[in-house]
Amino acid sequence: METLSRFLVFMSLLSGLVSGFTLQNLPITSFEESYTQLFGDKNLFVHKDGKSVRLTLDERTGSGFVSNDLYLHGLFSASIKLPSDYSAGVVVAFYMSNGDTYEKNHDEIDFEFLGNIRGREWRIQTNIYGNGSTHLGREERCNLWFDPTEDYHQYSILWSDSHIIFYVDNVPIREVKRTSSMGGDFPSKPMSLYTTIWDGSKWATNGGKYGVNYKYAPYIARFSYLVLHGCPVDPIEQFPKCDEGATEYIRAAQEISPSQRAKMEVFRLKHMTYSYCYDRTRYKVSLPECVVNPAEAQRLRVYDPVTFGGIPRRHRSGKHRSKRSRIDGSESI
Repeated sequence: METLSRFLVFMSLLSGLVSGFTLQNLPITSFEESYTQLFGDKNLFVHKDGKSVRLTLDERTGSGFVSNDLYLHGLFSASIKLPSDYSAGVVVAFYMSNGDTYEKNHDEIDFEFLGNIRGREWRIQTNIYGNGSTHLGREERCNLWFDPTEDYHQYSILWSDSHIIFYVDNVPIREVKRTSSMGGDFPSKPMSLYTTIWDGSKWATNGGKYGVNYKYAPYIARFSYLVLHGCPVDPIEQFPKCDEGATEYIRAAQEISPSQRAKMEVFRLKHMTYSYCYDRTRYKVSLPECVVNPAEAQRLRVYDPVTFGGIPRRHRSGKHRSKRSRIDGSESI
């Protein structure tokens, strides 16, 4: 039944695709061929089909895996089903990084799924770093229009030399365009794909107010239809080997069609709860790549007038002033 569920979700994506972004005919390689366990001992389990993976977080450890190759641009995608019930403090991450190679000037492109208390929905955080620019947070957070614990959904990162686009079930939810003013802050060095589940009790849910409760363990995240379609980099020559098909795919996929852009605008107006571009407590002036959408700005000001409207927070006299966390009650990551 679960295999059928994964198949139907994936096929529904293929049937509704429009120009530009598509998963159709992209290779889905086996775990053994394309990935290596990162940590977690027996908390990583590969299914008999060799292409579906289960990651577990329990009292002992989390777990994770990493691609065997480094890539310079491409489409990276996975069908994911998140842990259900009480999941506060749990972080599931699907991201690109080269932190192991460039410790002080690493690049990163993140999908992070942040758990919550029972009755509250999971949240998605997207983020990018370039050339070690961790002092500048480019986070965005959003809710979803479905329960990501009930079924598999496809999450994708499209990365080219000029665009980064995050997709959920073929809907673009965020686009980052490279600008000259960004300089080295746009990810531009080869990266590996990482997939992990881990304990983020100190920051993931309401700034650490709610941590992981191992009474509800094990927490299980399931992954299938893992796509690595990009330009692998030779580890010795440090030069990307990108065939013509991959190059053409990346070039076409970075152009969001009008219908897809309309879907993105609707999503952001309904579901986005945080964007660094509108955060007046962190940035008095938006970072140079930000394109301010008046409708988004107005919605966020109503949602949180302190963070997005620049209105000073009122404190009751005689009360201790707690230090405000950076983003929606969480610490920086």
